[in-house]
Amino acid sequence: MADNENGIGSQVRRYARVGRSMGGLAAKLAGERYLGVKIDRDDHARELRAALGGLKGPLMKVAQILSTIPEALPKEYAQELAQLQADAPSMGPAFVKRRMVSELGPGWRKKFGEFEREAASAASLGQVHRATDLDGTRLACKLQYPDMRSAVEADLRQLKLIFSIYRRYDRSIDTSNIHAEIGDRLREELDYRLEAKHMALYRMMLADEPHVHVPEIYPALSTDRLLTMGWLDGKRLLTFRGEPIEVRNELAVNMFRAWYVPFYGYGVIHGDPHLGNYTVRDDRTINLLDYGCIRTFQPKFVKGVIDLYRAIRDDNRDLAVHAYESWGFEGLNDEVIETLNLWAAFVYAPLLEDRPRKIQEFGDEGVYGREVAERVHRELKERGGVTPPREFVFMDRAAIGLGGVFLHLKSEINWYRMFHELIEGFDADAMAERQKAAFAEAGVPLP
Repeated sequence: MADNENGIGSQVRRYARVGRSMGGLAAKLAGERYLGVKIDRDDHARELRAALGGLKGPLMKVAQILSTIPEALPKEYAQELAQLQADAPSMGPAFVKRRMVSELGPGWRKKFGEFEREAASAASLGQVHRATDLDGTRLACKLQYPDMRSAVEADLRQLKLIFSIYRRYDRSIDTSNIHAEIGDRLREELDYRLEAKHMALYRMMLADEPHVHVPEIYPALSTDRLLTMGWLDGKRLLTFRGEPIEVRNELAVNMFRAWYVPFYGYGVIHGDPHLGNYTVRDDRTINLLDYGCIRTFQPKFVKGVIDLYRAIRDDNRDLAVHAYESWGFEGLNDEVIETLNLWAAFVYAPLLEDRPRKIQEFGDEGVYGREVAERVHRELKERGGVTPPREFVFMDRAAIGLGGVFLHLKSEINWYRMFHELIEGFDADAMAERQKAAFAEAGVPLP
């Protein structure tokens, strides 16, 4: 296979390279645990970031994901991993030529009007090139880096080592489901044909949302490892932080609907609210750019989200337990339920008040939810721990990631009314039928 994509040799080389980076860090932890040699968590976290920072590929992607899941890592590690940059150095012209010949054949260049050999942007799993079709339409061509399938499998093994490092410190969160969920989503991100289908699905789900734009796919110029779509102009969202409150509020509303119209209408969430995955047009509408990390939920899970909101609103313990169990939490006792409700009360707080307000009106404004997450984490540790269900991982990540965006914008909107507009008349059976029809039309398999 081209680029030795799944070769055992590639996996062994990747594993050895990452292993060298991680081995010394693990040894330090073993020394602390078994020999009583104390280490500084902050220094150790910085060393971990330095070890991962030189790696292109999925382990960097994993680190970015973990930094946005409050229960996955302690704050010292999350803060360091959050600094890993998605804009890794791009692969050069030789790689581009090999990849394009491999995907579209020796005559690939004749299929484009223009094609820029230098990447417009580079991330952890691939890079994007500007191009035009033969009619002059502007395109974005996403090329996957070589050996990514091998890298994913090697790095997922090393992710277990990262989690074991954490577990030496803290057993309050069982990370097994987090690892499994991240693994499945990473493998899906390598399938560009699936991403193209997800994009088609989003074009349908957001067809009535004029303030959110989804790129058009060009199937004749796309393969398993090449994804060609229409180019969408826009500016980074954080450039709008200094704009008047009316502008920032408008952007927040558009972002809210871009993520939650698909969730409450079809049970689909964009699981990667990374700042590089959306841009803002001059008319303040949103471009949603990347569809590699998409999570689908059964209607009963979505109903559980609404049930828990009502349980927190009405102080209904039995309904809260029902919601947690519908998500897959097991072995809940009164103390664990009380602790989980602390987190739920924080997440749902903006939805409980029928007034314009900031997404977070108290606490540390550096990281959305960090103070509450730390308290919940501490109490779970005292009460025996919990295993987060797989479905919960990216749902929680999306909520925290978007909360961080709203925090940056300092937007003040009526979250209550936007939420109630989406859930009004919710019916799980109707969602199931709507979900089935949309997925069939887009060619996406229902999980």
